[in-house]
Order: sequence, then C-alpha cells, then structure tokens
Amino acid sequence: MGRYFLAIDIGASSGRHMIGYMDDGKLQLEEIYRFENRQLERNGHLVWDVENLWDGIINGLKKCKELDKIPESVGIDTWGVDYVLLDREGSMIGDAVAYRDDRTAGIDKVLNDIIPESELYKKCGIQKQLFNTIYQLLALKKESPEELEAADSFLMIPDYFNYRLTGVKKQEYTNATTTNLVNAYTKEWDLELIEKLGIPKHLFKKLSLPGEVVGRFTEKIAEEVGFSTTVILPATHDTGSAFLAVPSKGENSVYLSSGTWSLLGIESSTPITDAKAAEKNFTNEGGAFYRYRFLKNIMGLWIIQSIRRELNGSEYVEGRKSRYASGREYSFLELREEAAKCADFKADIDVNDECFLSPLSMIDAIKEHCSKRGEAVPESVGEIMQCVYRGLSKCYADTIKEISEITGRSIEQINIIGGGCQDSYLNAMTAKAAGIPVFAGPIEGTAIGNLAIQMISAGIFKDLEEARSVIFESFDIKKY
Repeated sequence: MGRYFLAIDIGASSGRHMIGYMDDGKLQLEEIYRFENRQLERNGHLVWDVENLWDGIINGLKKCKELDKIPESVGIDTWGVDYVLLDREGSMIGDAVAYRDDRTAGIDKVLNDIIPESELYKKCGIQKQLFNTIYQLLALKKESPEELEAADSFLMIPDYFNYRLTGVKKQEYTNATTTNLVNAYTKEWDLELIEKLGIPKHLFKKLSLPGEVVGRFTEKIAEEVGFSTTVILPATHDTGSAFLAVPSKGENSVYLSSGTWSLLGIESSTPITDAKAAEKNFTNEGGAFYRYRFLKNIMGLWIIQSIRRELNGSEYVEGRKSRYASGREYSFLELREEAAKCADFKADIDVNDECFLSPLSMIDAIKEHCSKRGEAVPESVGEIMQCVYRGLSKCYADTIKEISEITGRSIEQINIIGGGCQDSYLNAMTAKAAGIPVFAGPIEGTAIGNLAIQMISAGIFKDLEEARSVIFESFDIKKY
C-alpha cells in the first residue's frame, strides 16, 4: 500500500480533496472529491455557507475510506482574510461574513484616525484592501460590538475547520498575515496595534507554523468518516501553498498564482515596507519557512468567471439572477475563442478598480467602466472578453515593472501556476505585454504546495528545494 496524503483545497467557488503519493520518483495527484462553495445573503450581509463547506470536507473524507486510500495526514488551505468568532462552548457567534460584502465601506477612514496608513504599512507591510480582516473587525465593532465582547476565540476559516476536526485551536501564521494584524518583523500578532483598535487581545494567541501538527481526528469524526489520521498545518493561506509549488529556481523570476485572484510577485527573505512599496500597494504576506511573498493582489479570473455565470444564466450568490443569459452554455475555451476573434478591439479595463469586486452585473460594470474612461464600449461577448484580457495582461506587465523598480531585480521570466495557467490565450498575451517568456504549470499548484509541506513533515522530501525539484520533474510545464 502506498503512502497517501490529503490536501483539502477550498477556493472561492469550490473545494476539492486531492490525494498525493509518490510513484517511481514522481509526485502523483488524484482528485477524489469536489464540492461547491457558495455565498448567501443573510442578515443583510454576504456570508459563507460554512455548513455546506463542512459537509463537503466530511463527505470527501468518507470518499478516502470508500477508495481505501487512507491518508497519513490531512492539510486544509483556503482563501485569506475571512474568519469566525467562537464562544466559550466553541459555537460560532454570528455569521462568517464574506470578504465581498460591503460592510467595510468607509472604514478605512476610521482606521486612519487610529493609525495612519503609512505607519500601519511599516508595521505589517500588507496591501491596503478594504476587505482585509483589520477593516472587517472594525466594521463588526461598529455594527455588532456585542459579538466581539462575547467572543472567546478568533479563528481564520481553515483554523476553524481544523478545530472541528480535532478539537484543537491553532492560529496558523500564513493566513494570519492576511489580517493586517501581524507585525512583519516580529512575525507575531501586533498586540500594541490590536489594543489601539479596541479589539480584545485575548483572542490572539501564539502563531503556529506550516508543518506543525494540529492533532488527530476526534473520536466523533473518526467514527463518522471511518478512520483517524493526523491534521497538519500546510501554508493554510492558499497563495502560500501555491507559491511553494513553483518549480522555478533563481531570483530573476516572478510567480503568478492565477485563479479567482491573481497573486503576482516574488519570494523574499525579508519584508519590504519602504515608501515605494507602500505607494505601489504591494503586500508582504507571510509564507512557509518565513519566506515572505512580496506581491500584489490583482482581481484575476473572478472577472471572467462572473461574465461566464451571467452569460450562462447561473448565480454566484443565491437569488442573484442574470439578465444577460444567452440561452447557451459558454465554456472558458469558447470565451477565449470569442476574445481572439476581436483581437483588434483596443479598449481595456483597470482590473483592480473596486467596481469589479462585487457588482450585481460584471458585464454592466465593464461597460460603465469603459464609458467613464472614454474608451469604446464593448458590446459583443468577444469585445467584452478582449477588454478583460487586455486589462489583465497589461496589469501583469505593469506590476512586473514595479517589482523591478522596487527590488532592483531584473525579471527574466514569469512562472504561472494554478487553474488560470490553462488559459493559453492569456498566457500568450502576458508574455507579449511583459516582453519575457511565460512558463505555465503546474495546474494544481495550491494542492501540490499543501502536499509538499505534509510530505516534508513525513520525511519523504528532506526540504523545500528537493520538493520543488520533484515537482518540476512530475508535471508538464509549457512555455509561451
């Protein structure tokens, strides 16, 4: 019997269980279960359907038993910034509000009165985004202070699921850094900052690192799924896991984790929190082995995913219907083909404009955005898609120039990982816009990085360098 390891990788639209094992010196992957992630409108907010996610986690574990592929360990990664509060009995207080909710509108002014943005950046080095946890907590304090007062525990989303599996509460470092509450230099919660905000300090404990053991399944969970195993912390922030899977070597590469969000940047041994980095709005997210990810969050394929949902008449939030339903089902490949037919359409969009974060209609948002900028307004599906592709590739190229200016590095190649690396049209446009080659793959970057930490902990790989070498040999990498 092989040695199996399980990555539970949960993104903004779906989660999946990926079994990893070694065969003839190569890392093998097998997706054994997939489940939906969705947002609901509840109590006036967009919230995550946490119980649906939990059911997905449990059902995927049962699938391991059914296939007789019992993992030596399990690791969970998710997106960043979102959290839950628990009472003394371990029950959730309120809802797990989603980062696309608008409750943080205007809260940046409240925060700036407490601590100037420049001072905050020097401390934490995190890109200003209104959905960061620091803004969410201040919004909660303003709207429902009783929830904070009643809270006994604060857990990021993967920390919460780890707790439900094991009964052990740990706050993992890489996801914690997305809160904008972790000091970039001490690598721990900045309790002085938290006290200034008026957030209860007792909610923030010593941070745990990727590779640490959370615990074994509780008896109840073991009985329900049919086996027991150890839960280990990967880089629980999905970008932290994804960057670990990049097979590139050397400092002259940038990494692009391409999915719902595009995370574009470099690895650094130290945080970069100078005025230039702040001006360009880069972030210093914590990584495994304290390798900082100096990068920029870019709106990413969320825009394309939303266009596809509208054209296909589906919903991204329960109850939000599309008026652009086309009567046909567009695949992502067909959308790329439509864009290619309109290659001469010159308008583009600023993909980081806040109007694209959570619009009722992404197509309307694109049209209004182009109109306000004095550009040609796209009408056909191909023109709309060409606008998006031009906007994304231009943003990638501009961000790479900024990285070179700030760090002094001469960037010679782009390594794209994640589901978005399958978009050959975008890869080619990015290579052309940036004027350097693109290397695309592996596709399942996040799950692979999750598994890498587990397999290093198990002694299968001696270190990250060996893991990356095996990854390079195990998966197809395409050059553009």
